[in-house]
Amino acid sequence: MNRISTTHFDVVIVGAGLSGIGAACHLRRMCPNRTFTLLESRDAVGGTWDLYRYPGIRSDSDMHTLGYDFKPWRAEKAIADGPAILDYVNEAADEHDVRPHIRLNRRLDRAAWSTEDAHWDLDVACTNDDLPERITCNLLLMCSGYYSYDEPYRPTFEGEEDFEGAMFHPQLWPENLDYRGKRVVVIGSGATAMTVVPAMADDVEHITMLQRSPTYVISRPDKDIIANTLRKILPESLAYRITRFKNIELQRRVYRKTRTDPQKVKDFLLGQVQKHLGPDFDVEKHFTPSYDPWDQRLCLIPNADLFDAIKAGKASVVTDQIDRVTKKGIRLASGEELEADIIIVATGLNLKVLGGVQFSVDDDPVHFQDTYTYKGMMYSDVPNLVQTFGYINASWTLRADLTAEYTCRLLNRMNELGVRQCTPVLRDEDRSMPKRPWIEGFSAGYMQRMMHLFPKQGDRVPWLNTQNYHADRKMVRQAPLEDGVLTFSNPPNAERVSRAS
Repeated sequence: MNRISTTHFDVVIVGAGLSGIGAACHLRRMCPNRTFTLLESRDAVGGTWDLYRYPGIRSDSDMHTLGYDFKPWRAEKAIADGPAILDYVNEAADEHDVRPHIRLNRRLDRAAWSTEDAHWDLDVACTNDDLPERITCNLLLMCSGYYSYDEPYRPTFEGEEDFEGAMFHPQLWPENLDYRGKRVVVIGSGATAMTVVPAMADDVEHITMLQRSPTYVISRPDKDIIANTLRKILPESLAYRITRFKNIELQRRVYRKTRTDPQKVKDFLLGQVQKHLGPDFDVEKHFTPSYDPWDQRLCLIPNADLFDAIKAGKASVVTDQIDRVTKKGIRLASGEELEADIIIVATGLNLKVLGGVQFSVDDDPVHFQDTYTYKGMMYSDVPNLVQTFGYINASWTLRADLTAEYTCRLLNRMNELGVRQCTPVLRDEDRSMPKRPWIEGFSAGYMQRMMHLFPKQGDRVPWLNTQNYHADRKMVRQAPLEDGVLTFSNPPNAERVSRAS
């Protein structure tokens, strides 16, 4: 019988996507003497940008803020396609010598913390049929994203078994799908649908975006003229910092305006859609949501590509309910029939709490819905665990960078103090805090379906999951780590000291 050997690291990073590779680069720069590994359940680096293969896959944030703070985005297009982003992530891994630390086809199933040993005991399954592995680490950094890579959100529709064409979710895009000259219906009105429709429009007979309700959209050029000009006249790193600052400020001001004067923002957004599509287009029906801007994410339309496809007659938008799927397409509640050879079910994601891993602390299971989040990165009474979860109102990587910085600062402080454990602990006055949702004021269905399983936030610092990059940056880089809540403990000689006393 084969015996499973144990390997120990100072840090284990779970996930080798945009966040995980970035975290590893920060470790290499800020904690060069720490041992670490990255566990990636798939067979390639890149996460989302390697997983999704649908036509037109691209960022919905500009790459000067979705990119890393330490690695300038050099391409002309600021709204980048998936392959370009994947290249960028792989470049970062190579430039910082991260690749030798990556273990592909490794899925973390269980993590058990031992206070006595001051480490996490990890059960790691090998998804390529190799023997399972046992790894221990002092600190666990979860960078596995927030949704299931295996099971997208895919509702079933009455009659879909009768459909004679191809019907699938874009997360599971069929290899070598030939859609040339076909009639296509895309169910959904989110970022994926608004990417797929214009990307396929020139090659299909016709493509229809079928939505139950509209989403706010905004068109921007895919090239940042200011960024491209600055890069020609300034050192690359300085040009990047200036562009990044400009775009962060723009994101912040737009979001703040949606909170203080939502009607003005709504009027502006709808006015721009009407301007693009003309006075005869029914913007109220097809592009006017029932909620205020940024109660859900805005969808970005680079270079007005969706609007151009609609005006050219290659694409259309239908706002209605689905009655049933038929042999030849979809029958709507209104009685209208949409004929289709292909139906793409772009209905969103299934969220996962910390990658679906089973956690325990000293043999007691951790139920994260019963914990409070500490600064949006750690959890009450759970030692040496940090999670990366980006912003909903700004680019994901802005917070991923800060979380990695905070982790490095924490590791270095633990080393200075000569301790092995750091645990956020509720103060007496914190125990009666209300349990507020992990994310508030964001009505998107993919969030609301799973929010009850996420950690809670309180009503005071540091038990808040802020959505404020400027406040978080100040906290991460300047606020003292010893704040009366984060408890440092468990020196290596704790047992010997205890006996001597």
